[in-house]
Amino acid sequence: MNPVKYQETYRIASARFAGWDYGSNAAYFITICTQNRAHAFGEVIDGKVSLTLLGQAAWDCWNAIPEHFPFVVLDEFVAMPNHVHGIVVIDKPPPANVTHANNANIANANVETQNFASLHLGLRSRVTQRRSVNQFGPQSQNLASIVRGFKIGVTKYARCHQIPFAWQPRYHDHIIRNAAEHEHIRKYIIENPQKWAADCFYESK
Repeated sequence: MNPVKYQETYRIASARFAGWDYGSNAAYFITICTQNRAHAFGEVIDGKVSLTLLGQAAWDCWNAIPEHFPFVVLDEFVAMPNHVHGIVVIDKPPPANVTHANNANIANANVETQNFASLHLGLRSRVTQRRSVNQFGPQSQNLASIVRGFKIGVTKYARCHQIPFAWQPRYHDHIIRNAAEHEHIRKYIIENPQKWAADCFYESK
């Protein structure tokens, strides 16, 4: 997967990385758009997002992810008018039967994801505090399931409150490879509202 760009030509590859286990420990940058890029979550005023009720629900559903997926630690998140950006960190405890051979296989993967120690020590400490017995089976312990659960939560809120809403079917993801890239993406998410007019997802109402 080629490096992503974050300025005028900002793009995120939509295809999953071939051969990568999306249930494995890593930090993932995800973007999910509304259907037809409808402005469902709010509007940007003076560099800040004024959230709709559904926009606040998106924040609430995001913050609730670790309640359903205890192996997840959340990093930066923003709900923009027609999309959301967020960083999801999957940090599962190693199985008791992990061997040096298994570690070697992971190291040989064609992805340069660094050890979590090179990212945020605070994130790792928080996941230790939150971790509990996972209620979900192995098939639910991957990025797709996390994203699906988040999308379902927002959609349910919209239906319960009779708010016309739909997500676009696909989402974008990027495997964060090192601490420098992690900080760059965090900065991009934080500053997204301030640079809304230059964003590739920008569309006026």
